[in-house]
Amino acid sequence: MFTKILIANRGEIACRVIATAKKMGIATVAVYSDADKDARFVQMADEAVRLGPPPSRESYLLADKIIEAAKATGAQGIHPGYGFLSENEAFARRCEEEGIAFIGPKFEAIAAMGDKIASKKLANEAKVNTIPGYNDPIETPEQAVEIAKGIGYPVMIKASAGGGGKGLRVAFNDKEAHEGFASCRNEARNSFGDDRVFIEKFVEQPRHIEIQVLGDSFGNVIYLNERECSIQRRHQKVIEEAPSPFISDETRKAMGEQAVALAKAVKYQSAGTVEFVVGKNQDFYFLEMNTRLQVEHPVTELITGLDLVEQMIRVAAGEKLSVTQADVKKEGWAIECRINAEDPFRNFLPSTGRLVRFVPPEQNLFQGEATTEHGVRVDTGVVDGGEISMYYDSMIAKLIVHGTDRNDAIARMREALNGFVIKGVQSNIPFQAALLAHPKFVSGDFNTGFIAENYADGFRSEDVPHSDPYFMVAMAARLHMWYRNRAQGLQGQFWEGYKRLPSREFVVCTLGKDGDNLYSTVTLGEVELGKPSTVTVHTPEGERTYEVLAEYMLGESRITGMVNGEPFVLQMERGNHKNPLAIRVTHNGSQIDAVVMHPRTAELHKLMPYKAPPDMSKYVLSPMPGLLVNIAVQPGQKVQAGERVAVIEAMKMENILFATADGVVKAIMAKEGESLWVDQPIVEFE
Repeated sequence: MFTKILIANRGEIACRVIATAKKMGIATVAVYSDADKDARFVQMADEAVRLGPPPSRESYLLADKIIEAAKATGAQGIHPGYGFLSENEAFARRCEEEGIAFIGPKFEAIAAMGDKIASKKLANEAKVNTIPGYNDPIETPEQAVEIAKGIGYPVMIKASAGGGGKGLRVAFNDKEAHEGFASCRNEARNSFGDDRVFIEKFVEQPRHIEIQVLGDSFGNVIYLNERECSIQRRHQKVIEEAPSPFISDETRKAMGEQAVALAKAVKYQSAGTVEFVVGKNQDFYFLEMNTRLQVEHPVTELITGLDLVEQMIRVAAGEKLSVTQADVKKEGWAIECRINAEDPFRNFLPSTGRLVRFVPPEQNLFQGEATTEHGVRVDTGVVDGGEISMYYDSMIAKLIVHGTDRNDAIARMREALNGFVIKGVQSNIPFQAALLAHPKFVSGDFNTGFIAENYADGFRSEDVPHSDPYFMVAMAARLHMWYRNRAQGLQGQFWEGYKRLPSREFVVCTLGKDGDNLYSTVTLGEVELGKPSTVTVHTPEGERTYEVLAEYMLGESRITGMVNGEPFVLQMERGNHKNPLAIRVTHNGSQIDAVVMHPRTAELHKLMPYKAPPDMSKYVLSPMPGLLVNIAVQPGQKVQAGERVAVIEAMKMENILFATADGVVKAIMAKEGESLWVDQPIVEFE
């Protein structure tokens, strides 16, 4: 067994590998860029070696420096994690030539299966059903358009070395095929150093099912059931679960056996994933094989009780698999939500900056543990006060739950999301909560087009109606009382002063779009420490009374307690950039901003004219922080709606800005190469 290994990766996956290595008594070496010098994984490792500047091509993609670091520290093996060099055949070969164990498959298997074009040809030779397409690299956008028309729209444009949602585009017409090809090539070149692109038929209404396989150097290969990864946005997985609510036992067995046969054909050693697209009649087609550990591997770990990282290390050390196919468990139901630094209310654009608050929900399951117990697990590479960099992917953490069945797992996940506090950057937690509450998700009636179909116009808070919106109103009033009580206490008369206040009746103004506010009269009862307080909301349908027992520490966002005898977890904070007096309440994916005021103040507030925000329709604004890599227009140029205006790069993704209306460019207000902030003007139109 190894005594020291190096992790050629960063963030969450580096922390994940270190956790298992420590459990096995193996020392660890981290490599890091300047952007990660204070990162959690660097602190967790026994040693750390600097690679270079923040861009991945100058740090985490430098194979020579990584191998040099392994030699210098005496590391006997290198775990590549996922992304970066994890599926790089040349890197795996170099490790072997240098006498360093690559904790992954052999380079021959990576060459055969890691390359999407080569793997598809191999699958065809093995008479495995594959999706119709053009499997040779495509050189020009014009060629891409012709091939796409020959296959028939819609088509999937894919980078051969792509992964993690990068280097993927779906095209429904010639224009999208032309632009999609160029973007795929650029993303693949920048992220993977390989700009080969191919095209295949896009199967509409598919399910994305993947089979986890595990092989050793003795020829043993087993499959560890399946994962359902159909909830995707822009081809990037959002929610994963194991097992799938869709496929039958017969289909599971057939897919598993096919995945094993494919792995044996290339003498696969280590953990890998064979991905399939599954039709509505459970007919399935080979999609690709990922010759690495998957982001969503924790859901498989929880239903099987196997530590996949440990298995990878043991196989790389020459050990035989300790489990057979008959030993593989399928216990309970596991769900994983990817918590990303992106703003769901601004079309999921990246959000970078400092994590002012990062408080995960309470967890009883931990990475590196081999268990099938029920509970909550959080895999992350960040800490409170850490930085979300623009140079890398947007994932903050993975939230994983394990329950007795699917409904239990969903309930556990919704509660865990309610208690996940992230401040300083925007996160997709509200969107995750909305997905979990959606009737079609709950029933298992979805496919890979679920998000595009149900949130075609973007995600809005009103898309998630709360089961009891007056509960959120009542909690806003209760938080107001906390702050009022504190103010009384500062005068040295906390209780007596409170009792002398003339009224406990307030009006909660729920702020609406364009000044369309909702006013609710609220009456609060006596407040005694350690006892429930009564909040009565006067609604058009009658009075609704809430007995609230909750503890609150000033400055805390997460509030737990009991309401009418039932437990709850929600988040509340006071003040935002638009209204410092507003109280934001977030619960089960729903969110309100409310101002609590005296009844007379509310009367006057209703008479106040609505101040509309300034008209910025003549400007193209940066929707996110990022790097302005291209401006496609010039002053005086006539631009039509839908025409490319600028390209912004953030978190390794290209984001193209288009003109929303016809117009003439008046001025360019930013320079190429400039780092932009949110809503910074880029182009002004006449």
